[in-house]
Amino acid sequence: MKQMVMVVAVLLIMMIGMAQAQEGALHGSIDVTYQSKYVWRGFDIFGDKSAIQPSVDLDLFGTGFGANVMMHRANSSEYENGERWDYYLYYGNKLMEDQPCATNYRLGWVYYNYPDNSRKDIDLEELHAILSWPNILPVKGLVPTYVLVKLWPANSGSMIGSKADPGTASGWAHIFMLDYGLPIGGLVPDVPEQVLQLHSELVFNDGVHPGGGNADHDWSNAVFGVATDFDLGNNVSFTPGIYHQITMDKSVNDDKDETWITAGIKYKF
Repeated sequence: MKQMVMVVAVLLIMMIGMAQAQEGALHGSIDVTYQSKYVWRGFDIFGDKSAIQPSVDLDLFGTGFGANVMMHRANSSEYENGERWDYYLYYGNKLMEDQPCATNYRLGWVYYNYPDNSRKDIDLEELHAILSWPNILPVKGLVPTYVLVKLWPANSGSMIGSKADPGTASGWAHIFMLDYGLPIGGLVPDVPEQVLQLHSELVFNDGVHPGGGNADHDWSNAVFGVATDFDLGNNVSFTPGIYHQITMDKSVNDDKDETWITAGIKYKF
C-alpha cells in the first residue's frame, strides 16, 4: 500500500506539472542512457552485464521542487529480478550565491522499488542531502560536493531489514566528490569550445548493503570519470562517458576494480 501511494503521488505531481506546462512554467528532461556496467555506490548490480537507464525529470515551476522517475534494467534475461525503479522527490536551492562560501544544496527522498522480484519485501527508502560549493576553491570550475545518505528497508520486518545474519540494508554513506569542467577547443567542427566534465568521488560506506549483506564500516571505493555533452540541436544532446572504480573493500565488490562506459540521449523541454 505504501508503495502504491507513493507511485500515485509522483504521477499526480507529474500530471499537474504537465497541465501547467502550457503556461511555460514547467521544465524538465527525458533521458535514455546505456551503461556497459551498472555500478551503484561501489556495488556491481548486474554482474558486469550492460544496462539501460531511462528517466524523466521535472522541475516543478521554478519552485525548487522536482520529481524524477528512473528505471535500471539489465540487458540480460537473467537479471529481471534486479530491475529497479527509483521514485525521487527533491528540493534544491542556493545560499549566499555571490559569496566565496556560496552553497548549492538539494534535499531528496527516494523510493527504490523492485517490481519483478518474487520477494516483495526488499524495497528500500532513502533520504539524502547534497551540498556543493562552486566558489570555495581558487580554481574556477573546480567544485567540491558532499553527499550524506541514509538508506533503510521500506519494510522493517523484511529479510533485508533483519538485524540477524547476513545483515541489514539500513545504514549511512558519505560521498565526497570533486568535479571540474575543462574547456577544450577543436573537438567538434564549428564548435569553438567543448567542456569535458571531469568527475571523482570517494565513498565511505558506514555499514550499509542494499541487498541486506554485511558491509564493512570503511572506505569502500573511489570513482574517476570524464563525460561531455554534444549538442544535437532541437534541445537534444548526446553524452558519452567513461568511468573507472578502484574498489577498496571486498564486502562491497569482491575487491575488484571496474571500468565502464556510458552513452546517453537527453531531450530538454
